[in-house]
Amino acid sequence: MSNSNITLAYPGQENWGIWWTFESGLDEFQLDIVGFLAVLGEGSILANAQVSALSRLFYLPRLLPAPQALIRTTRPTTLPPFTAKVTGVKSGNVKDHVHHVAHILLGEPMPTFAVRCVKVTKRDDIRPPTRMDTILRGVNRSATRSPEIVPPSVKAKANGPLSWVTLLGFFMSVFIFILSVVFGDGMSMIATILLSLLSTLVGVSNKWNLRLPRRPQTDAPPGDVVIRYPNGSYLIVQCDEDVARELYFAPEEIDYTITSPTYYRLLSLFGTLMLMLGVIALANAKLQLQMVWAGAYILINIAHWVVAAVPQKMHWDLSCYDVREQGVEGGPSNPSFTEALWKAILITKSQSWVKNGKAAPETEVWDAWLDKAEEQAKMYGTRVGPLVKPLWTEGDLNKATIFEAPSASQWNAKRAWDDLNKAHQTEQEQARSAALRRRPHTSTSSEDSSQSDEISSIRPIVAAHLAAQQD
Repeated sequence: MSNSNITLAYPGQENWGIWWTFESGLDEFQLDIVGFLAVLGEGSILANAQVSALSRLFYLPRLLPAPQALIRTTRPTTLPPFTAKVTGVKSGNVKDHVHHVAHILLGEPMPTFAVRCVKVTKRDDIRPPTRMDTILRGVNRSATRSPEIVPPSVKAKANGPLSWVTLLGFFMSVFIFILSVVFGDGMSMIATILLSLLSTLVGVSNKWNLRLPRRPQTDAPPGDVVIRYPNGSYLIVQCDEDVARELYFAPEEIDYTITSPTYYRLLSLFGTLMLMLGVIALANAKLQLQMVWAGAYILINIAHWVVAAVPQKMHWDLSCYDVREQGVEGGPSNPSFTEALWKAILITKSQSWVKNGKAAPETEVWDAWLDKAEEQAKMYGTRVGPLVKPLWTEGDLNKATIFEAPSASQWNAKRAWDDLNKAHQTEQEQARSAALRRRPHTSTSSEDSSQSDEISSIRPIVAAHLAAQQD
């Protein structure tokens, strides 16, 4: 009995044995499944899909794992936000999420009830677009002369990890095409052309730009922002109104190069056909080339997963912003919600954002505590000193702005709230006691009157009954 995919032999039979494909050479070794490797790895592609499309390297023909992840019926119209409550200290603006770019810039993880403050300014020494910006990022060199549009200040990094993994896919595609010519494998050549040009088609259909409107040249008012995260931590961002509007409150929309939904769907249709035909051609390539394809897709998938695992900040060019952390006496850590809220009020010197952003319960005790907290916060200023456990390391960390705070004997936020709450409860108990003292007198008199009414109504009946007995 010969070893094949049809005949079977069981242990103990005379012709039973372990069958190895390599015993008869590689001619019977099957790799038809290699086509599925081309469609694996959607998660790593979608993790950085938006920032990748900011660079013109996105047009480069290359091996791209799971290209079907970028072939969709509709495209996202905004960048993915991050859950948090954003409140303008003076403007009163409120949003229920942090914009994607703002989260990339300042979204460092903070423990529960931590409070930090940063000062964000726009750099004045922004260089004009260079030839590299034009080639890799697609920045129009004449944009600076436009009265309405400025060069995008937020861009993809020209030499970031995404650029290197894109170039890796390009050189892999060139290498496989050369091998296909050397081995005379026409089907592998067709698969290389289709699957490589598919990435270019995907790049054309998903390319987008970031355009920022030019604000009139006037002095921008303060636009400080308080970000309250779900774990109870606070980040106070001191900035002007331009930065606040750009990072937090202005719509963060995607301006696609292909604006027509019809054209985009047609490109998606062509891309789907190219993917299917490319996989079919790959399944009919020679065995030696299929092994090369398998190794290439495994390697490019690993590279994309590694790039997806690195921090998002490594993919974005946010050098246009200058971030300087500021400290508060006592450090950023706090034991309770009340202490964290107090430090946020101490930094902002205001309680209006608390009510606008609904950062505290709306009760009489909390309203009274907020008034006292604001009054105390305005009594303290700032000094220069070293930062404690900074998250942002730009500037001189030993000469940072530190917000002064009262000592525990002068003002304790939690004790002040407890005292107000105890006083409020005492007032309520006194009010209830007074009501109870008034209530028995009222109820007794009413009971007496009702009893007298009942007796009055019974007397005629009793009298009639006695008269009947005498008769």
